[in-house]
Amino acid sequence: MVKGFLSLRNAVFIEKNVSIEPESLSELIEMGYDSTPVTVIGQRQISGFDPELIDAALSEICTD
Repeated sequence: MVKGFLSLRNAVFIEKNVSIEPESLSELIEMGYDSTPVTVIGQRQISGFDPELIDAALSEICTD
């Protein structure tokens, strides 16, 4: 859902698959999470699919 939502917003993103990328799983755990999705936009970390928070984060980085 997050990938589709970001695509609809024409946002460029990097997908990390914690199932097959051990370094991505380590990064997720270091951030304090143990489940996905976690979306990092600028300094924000958004756990789960939250369209309002994602839009707010995208608007913050687009105005900087």
